[in-house]
Parts: sequence; structure tokens; C-alpha cells
Amino acid sequence: MEESPLVSVIMPAYNSAEFIAESIQSVLHQFHSNWELLIIDDASEDNTVEIIEKFASEDPRIQLFQNKTNQGTGISRNIGIKEAQGSYIAFLDADDLWLPEKLETQLDFMKSHDLEMTYSSYYLINEFGQELQKKIQALPILSYKKLLKSNYVGNLTGIYSVEKLGKIYSPTLRKRQDWALWLAILKRIESTKGIIEPLAKYRIRENSISNNKTALLKYNYLIYREFLKYSKLKSLVKMGVFLKEHFFIKKKQVVSK
Repeated sequence: MEESPLVSVIMPAYNSAEFIAESIQSVLHQFHSNWELLIIDDASEDNTVEIIEKFASEDPRIQLFQNKTNQGTGISRNIGIKEAQGSYIAFLDADDLWLPEKLETQLDFMKSHDLEMTYSSYYLINEFGQELQKKIQALPILSYKKLLKSNYVGNLTGIYSVEKLGKIYSPTLRKRQDWALWLAILKRIESTKGIIEPLAKYRIRENSISNNKTALLKYNYLIYREFLKYSKLKSLVKMGVFLKEHFFIKKKQVVSK
């Protein structure tokens, strides 16, 4: 009988006491049970750590790492990647949720299609966990060229093979570092396939930076300028392409449930 692969789940957390228990539970309920959950607390000021410690005391698959000072999501994710022991690495933020079949479906899909990484569609929920009757539809095929225009990988659905790619780290930007990680992977493998079935739930929080599209423009520019090392002119041109893609093309991904 073939051995079930170990999946390392990376979960950065900061002041996540309101949501993190539900996020951890969604990992505990996975049909694929051979996983380790690496939670990196980024110097939370609420009782996030207390909640994590309770789960960790009950299940040895859950590990807690603590930053002494707030470092940002990129650095926190990289700490988790460094400590990961799995054959696969997946990501889940401390306010998002996985459906029980998430890991099992993705591992089977990657094996049957011989893929180095994949991603899926996902549902949208509000701050209170209520479904918004909308989902983000995954592209069936994603190329590096397409990903350059905008991020088409929902980070809560992304997973990659350490055996095939090695460990790939994020830049230390406060935001959009997940896009950079998937760009680094797609640059190497050129293209991959997505799963149309929704496998996760993304929580839209009204006051989050990720919900402030204007504030994120700076980080989009930094991906082109600092991460990809484009010139200022080329970065500005790419930002124009990004805005066109975001407002006129990518919005078609949002469909009714």
C-alpha cells in the first residue's frame, strides 16, 4: 500500500482569536489526515496564542512558533516553510477555512495530472462566516504569462510539491508576497492546472488591508519593481496591464454559487 504523503500546512496568525479556532478545526476535519499544521504567531496582542496552545496540547500534529516582534505575513510564512517536513506545502490564513475534501482532492489531482503545484476555486464568506452565495472560479489552466497580469491563485487553495520543486520562499513584503511565491513557481514550471471544484472559503473582512484595493496598489507595483527587478518604466507599464486585467478580465471569475 502506497504511503500517504505528509502535507505541511503553513498558517501565519496575528490577533486572530476571533477566527483561528474555526480555521484550525477545518484542518483537523480533513479527509487526508497525514498533515502537520505549523502556526506562526506574529506577536499577537490578544489570546491567539492561548487558543493555539490548547489545540497543540491535544494534537501533536499542531506546532506553534512565536515571533518576538511583529514581522509580517511574508516572514512568518517563510518561518513555517523552513520548519516544514512535508512532501507538500499548503497555506491557510488564520481566518479562512478549508472544506474537508481539500487536501485529498488536490493530492489526487496532482498525482493523476503529474503536477508540481495546483490551486482551486473557493467560496466567499463574510466576517461572520455567512456564505455570500459567490465563488471565485479557478482558471482551468494557468501560465506564467497570465499570472504576471494578476494573481489568479487563491493562496488558501495553493499547494506545491517539495519533492519536485524544493522549498520555495516568499519575499518579505507585507502584502502580495503570496503572488510572488506563485510567480516564482510558475516561472519554473511555465504552466499548471486548476481544480474547478471549490475547496475552501475565503473570509472577507471589512477593515483588512487585503480588502483595501487602493492600498494594495503599492504592493502590486513592488512585485514588479522589487521582486521581479523590472525597471520603473516597465513596472508602470505592467501596472497598467494589471489594472486592465483586474477590472475588466478578472472580475469574470466571481460567479454566483
